[in-house]
Amino acid sequence: RVQAGIDNANAAGAPQLNAGLDATRQLYTRNGLVPAPIAGSEREIATLQATGSWELDLFGKNRAALDAAIGQSRAAQADAQAARMLLASNVARSYFQWLRVQGQLEVAQRTLAQRQQTQQLVKDRLQAGLDTQLELQQSESGLPDARFQIEALKEQEALLLNALAALTGQQNTPLALIKHAPEAINSIAAAQTKVQSVPMDLLGRRADVVAARWRVEAATRDVDNAKTLFYPNINLTAFAGFSSIGFDKLVQSSSAQWGVGPAIRLPLFEGGRLRANLKGKTADLDAAIETYNAAVVDAVHDVADQLTSTKAIERQQAEQQAAQRSAEAAYAIAVQRYEAGLGNYLNVLNAETAVLAQRKLAVDLAARSVDTQIQLIRALGGGFTDNYSTSATALTSETVVR
Repeated sequence: RVQAGIDNANAAGAPQLNAGLDATRQLYTRNGLVPAPIAGSEREIATLQATGSWELDLFGKNRAALDAAIGQSRAAQADAQAARMLLASNVARSYFQWLRVQGQLEVAQRTLAQRQQTQQLVKDRLQAGLDTQLELQQSESGLPDARFQIEALKEQEALLLNALAALTGQQNTPLALIKHAPEAINSIAAAQTKVQSVPMDLLGRRADVVAARWRVEAATRDVDNAKTLFYPNINLTAFAGFSSIGFDKLVQSSSAQWGVGPAIRLPLFEGGRLRANLKGKTADLDAAIETYNAAVVDAVHDVADQLTSTKAIERQQAEQQAAQRSAEAAYAIAVQRYEAGLGNYLNVLNAETAVLAQRKLAVDLAARSVDTQIQLIRALGGGFTDNYSTSATALTSETVVR
């Protein structure tokens, strides 16, 4: 659509050539300017003529309209890139969320197996008279919760597969399962580049900021175009063809006619129409500038949020890793005591509960780390570069705060 606008604006500055044929049967008045014998008679009138014109764009009206159309076209291209970037980031985020669910499922299935082992051990102890029905009921209460967690994760898995199918426009088919998903997602998170700060000029690579900037440029040119409407409109016009009374004489050499000359139009009184048009275009420019300001503020906010989350997740991961090391150390001691005959297997299973909880938390934090990195890449434009150079790329602070 915007390319059609460019073509239309381009055509306004090009020479125009038209051809026409008019044929009319007419009764001439006896009391008019036409003398006898034509007066009072019915005659055929025919005109076959080519007409050409070329508007001399002395005040830049057509050039401003063309620049405005080009600005809208480049803004649309940037919008398309922003849509591509959003789609790509959503596909990546959905995939890594699916990988997170796989990791949590692996932990949840081990949790269910651990609680089943606990229940069986309590049953054995109950038969040996070492436990009561209270301990048995407590061990059994954990099984439905573990199965509930697995079913909830399977639901999330199915929903994420639906989302990926919709985002990619492909058939909803199961993805290849990742073996040892917790370790896989942890390794992916560890491989991410840790960004501590971002230069502000990188925000100029965001496609939405570029699109807003181009719309400011287009609105500026629209204002320029509205101003040129107050100036004279100068055209070069010419015509050549045939005109005759009677169809039989139309193409005779004696019926030939031609003319050439300038045409000047100057608006004197428009009832305020031109000023109203200029006010409207100026308001559009103000709105475009405020939209650009809002896009910049949103971009800064977006990047700041992702950087804040990145640093916070790093600190949380450090604390979680320390807690996981402690839980695994306690689990190792419980295993050693059990193997040495100093403790029962129930203590081992209880110690493993803390380890499984930490592993689940580790998967969540690793997935958040990857998701935040994807969001940061999207917030920084995903590598988009505006290949066009214009004064819009160097908007001054005075213009922006207008």
